[in-house]
Amino acid sequence: MSPAAGLRERKKLETHRTLATIAVRLVGERGLDQVTVEDIAAEAGVSARTFFNYFASKEDSVVIAYADYVERSRRLVDRLTAQPRELGVRDALVAALRDDLAEIDAERDEWLTRIRIIKENPGLTLRAMSLNSEAVQPTVAALARRSGTDPAKDVYPSLVLSAVGAAVNAALMLWRDLDGKRPLLEIFDEAVAALAGGLADPH
Repeated sequence: MSPAAGLRERKKLETHRTLATIAVRLVGERGLDQVTVEDIAAEAGVSARTFFNYFASKEDSVVIAYADYVERSRRLVDRLTAQPRELGVRDALVAALRDDLAEIDAERDEWLTRIRIIKENPGLTLRAMSLNSEAVQPTVAALARRSGTDPAKDVYPSLVLSAVGAAVNAALMLWRDLDGKRPLLEIFDEAVAALAGGLADPH
């Protein structure tokens, strides 16, 4: 990539992030129905037309935090593939996810607000689920390669992803309920430990 192309790409990512963070802040303050594309664009100092270069809708500007979300899914698969072979399949996925969760923790206020907005608006929940579903097949394929299983015949790789995904969701929900007062990764590690323990009754 040439320096000029690299600069353009960085500017694109920065503009997307600016619009996304402003959208979350405004919607968090006013409610989804009380914020328009024009409001978000004006706050960012761009036109509504520029907004639509980055997002198909106001709703997407709340849900899609990063312009390179597809590439981020690929990087997750790359991190999973690069984990040491002696690491078990589940633990390799857990290790691969930690960078993404650490980034959410670092941007705590934005993500706490985003999660609350998505929970309060079922349409956004469906949109977020749709976006997440795009990462499922390549991640399952990577887990299958690592475990030596065939995802067309064996439930194992899909089950690993579902179980660890449930740990992520449970950690995010408790983190939200605690208003981010505990580190997200700490809660996630507790959720993973509970999975590893077979979800035995707490004592």
